[in-house]
Order: sequence, then structure tokens, then C-alpha cells
Amino acid sequence: MPRFLKLIINIVVLGALLLISQQVWAQDWRPVRGGIPFGISGMALIEQQTNKLDFLIVHDNKQKNQGRLAIISIKGKNQPEYFPLNWPSNIELPIDLEALTSVPEKTKFSFIALSSSGKAYYLRLEPIKKTISIIKEFDLPGIIPGNNFEAFGLQNIDGKLVAIWGDRGEKEEPATIFWGTFDLAKYQITLAGSANLKVPFPSGNVRHISDIKIDPVGIVYITSASDGGDDGPFESAVYVAGYLGFRGNKIAWRQNPQLVPLYRSNYHKIEGIELVPGAEGGVMVGTDDENLGSYVYIVGGNS
Repeated sequence: MPRFLKLIINIVVLGALLLISQQVWAQDWRPVRGGIPFGISGMALIEQQTNKLDFLIVHDNKQKNQGRLAIISIKGKNQPEYFPLNWPSNIELPIDLEALTSVPEKTKFSFIALSSSGKAYYLRLEPIKKTISIIKEFDLPGIIPGNNFEAFGLQNIDGKLVAIWGDRGEKEEPATIFWGTFDLAKYQITLAGSANLKVPFPSGNVRHISDIKIDPVGIVYITSASDGGDDGPFESAVYVAGYLGFRGNKIAWRQNPQLVPLYRSNYHKIEGIELVPGAEGGVMVGTDDENLGSYVYIVGGNS
């Protein structure tokens, strides 16, 4: 076979392989935006429609000229659309937002964002106008020096609003899960208990909890992530950490003694998780891949 013809065949085969890999990649992780300022550190479902999902996301930025919140819209198999939101000018910019949750069964489009220091922001979104208003600022209970919060979730369980949040832990230092009841009228969380947790994967420079969500029956999902620097390498996993429910009038935590990775990634740093119900739903995860920006993926979803 002439050398030129072999070269042509090799080019065609290589091109086909690259095209296939790009198609598989597109059906897997979907890029949102590139660069450190656009990492996803928390996410919450805004609205679910046929073939369309809208999420509110937070960025862990610290500078004045960097965004704090944005909307991402995912339509079918298209790449996500990104819509930045302006922080209200009459409220001091938050530093290092690390978690976000919707407020269940409250006024639609109500959310609470949490900074790593434990300061929370109860906010309301106007999705059509793409504006937000801050209803109240408050602090988590029992904050001690050195806490580094990366996770926060809310759920109505047995008619009571339950809050669960996490200090991330690092390397050999375990994460700490906290839980309590939330009086939304007073913007006050009553701490009911805490427990330490370490994950089997990832290892190395691991944050044992990078985000947390709780479903309506009290099953608690967490993400864990390792950070090798602004250029990686990154690893992540999704776990069921345990169960939170009531025994009488007291909240009881039952921790999973054998953590099983429901999903793992050897390439991304997952810092956001959301539970999306229904036939087209799944466990949505978002990443803060530093210089590589942000990606989203639906675990168990229809890619």
C-alpha cells in the first residue's frame, strides 16, 4: 500500500476516533464556563420542565469584580446556557459562597446560600428578570474558629423544616456533619447534633464533604473531592452518608457505616449536588475545576 494512502487512512481513522470521543464526552460531562471565577461551589434546582432544567449556582469568588451567582439552563442535549446575576448593591458582597439549597414548600424561587465562614443569605430569585433580592442574613449556630463549611441542605421531614450542613474536613481530619431544626420565621437554626465522617475515596488532599443534600424521606447524599491544585489532578465521589429523621420529637442521625461510592470521577472536583426527581431526573453534580472551569453531569440521568 502506498505510503500516502496509508497516511490518508490513518488520518481518517484518527479523525473518526476523535469525533467519537468528543461525542461521548458531550453526552457525559457538559462544560459550563472556563476559568477559576466560574467554578460551581453549590447548586439548586430552580425549575424542571419537559426537556429543560434550570439551576441556580454559586461561585466561591472573593474579589469585587467577580460573580457570586448565576443561572444555568440545560435544554435537552444542548450545552448549558450561562446567565450571570448581579448581587444587590445595597448588600455587602459575600466572601467564598460554598453551598446553596432551595427552601422547600416556601415561596417559589426561595433559596439559602452559605459562605465558608458560616454566614447564610436567605434570597429570592426573579428568574424572568434574572434578579435576586436578599431577604435576611444570619449565621449558623455553634461556629468555632477554623470551621470551613462547604455544604448546606434543607428538607421538610414529618412537617418540620430540618437543616443539615457540613464542615469539609481535610486529609486525615474528618468532616463534621451538623443537623438541627430551622425556624424560618425567626431565621434561626437550633443545633441538635453532629457527627464526624471520613470517606474511603478520594484520598490525598481530600475534602470529605464538598456538598450535601437531603431527600424528603431523610436520605442524606454527599459529595467528596480531592484538589491537587489549580490544574488538578482532581477526583470526586458521591455517597449516601446516612439517614436523618425524627424519633419522637428528637432528630436522630443514623450514619452509614459502610460508605459505597455511587459515582466516582477521576478527572473532576465535584463541589455541587442537587437531587432532580422524575423520569428525566437524576443526581445532578457540578464542578469547580479551577483553571479548567465548571462542568455538570447527571448521575443516573438520560444524557
